[in-house]
Amino acid sequence: MKIVRVQDIIGTEREVSGPGWTSRRMLLKKDGMGFSFHETIIPAGAELNLWYKHHLEAVYCVAGNGTITDKATGETHEISDGTLYALDKHDQHTLRGGTEDMRLICAFNPPVTGSEVHDEDGAYLPDTSED
Repeated sequence: MKIVRVQDIIGTEREVSGPGWTSRRMLLKKDGMGFSFHETIIPAGAELNLWYKHHLEAVYCVAGNGTITDKATGETHEISDGTLYALDKHDQHTLRGGTEDMRLICAFNPPVTGSEVHDEDGAYLPDTSED
């Protein structure tokens, strides 16, 4: 059994930040669950162009607000507490923070290793290490 408290991750190597996001990586590949699990904070007003070419992601909003735009269709969806979106087709998207910081709970498959940051396409590179 694993017990992970987000307050124990803040300020450690499992808290990773980039322009417009902070990710607290609660479960990683090395934890052996087959997925990774993160708490991600998107500040109000942030805009991120993302494309997880190598990962599927499910995201559940537990606080704040914003929008997500599907770049293939141009369709924009509101995000607020209680909204889940799933990037089940490696969807290129723009995530925008709204009037409040968004607190998102995210699961990635395959799991991330913990040190990833977004490349020029907004993707995480695939993990090529052995299990």
